[in-house]
Amino acid sequence: MSGHSKWNNIKNRKGAQDKKRSAMFTKASREIMVALRTGTGLETAIAKSREVNMPKENIDRLIARFKERKDSLVTFMMEGFGVEGVPLMVEVETDNKNRSLGEIKLIFKENGGTMGENGSVAFLFDRVGEIELDELTEEKELELIDKGAIDFEENKLFCKIEDLNHLEGDLGIKGQIVMRAKTPMMLASEDQVTRVLDFIEKLEENEDVINVFSSFDYDEQKV
Repeated sequence: MSGHSKWNNIKNRKGAQDKKRSAMFTKASREIMVALRTGTGLETAIAKSREVNMPKENIDRLIARFKERKDSLVTFMMEGFGVEGVPLMVEVETDNKNRSLGEIKLIFKENGGTMGENGSVAFLFDRVGEIELDELTEEKELELIDKGAIDFEENKLFCKIEDLNHLEGDLGIKGQIVMRAKTPMMLASEDQVTRVLDFIEKLEENEDVINVFSSFDYDEQKV
């Protein structure tokens, strides 16, 4: 769920404890799936899922489903524009590409988005490495810049893809390759942010969607 987690406080202010719980489960599920795909960090991902009280049967189902499908999985990107015209890159992993294409196109169509052709949105993003840290101080930032970090946002560092492996080794934390917005479009209100997050949530509810990368920003200080 890269690129929009920092706006979840807006949704939380509007009520939805059940959605907050769902968001925690979604994040935990994705961390387990990343660990399964990469072959590292599964114990840590499972421990984190237990911290948010994800039921054991949910974890077991994720692992069993991955094992059943792993030999026939393909990964690809879909591009489009969500509500408010926000550019989106949708990363899909599936054992049935035609089914996934149809389902995701339908989500866009039924919720006010539009699908784009290959390349219509991708140029708005940079493909970079991302590592999420427990804590990030100014001193730590300077140290990480010397090791290849190129930018920071909240507790995340970003780096060139070729520097990701050695930073993972130095930090002992598994990162991921993400699509990061170059110049996010600015939204004008919390209601717009909420509509965009609702749209992204519908995409993430699809079992074949493993990441949604968005290009938007919002300055709460100016409201």
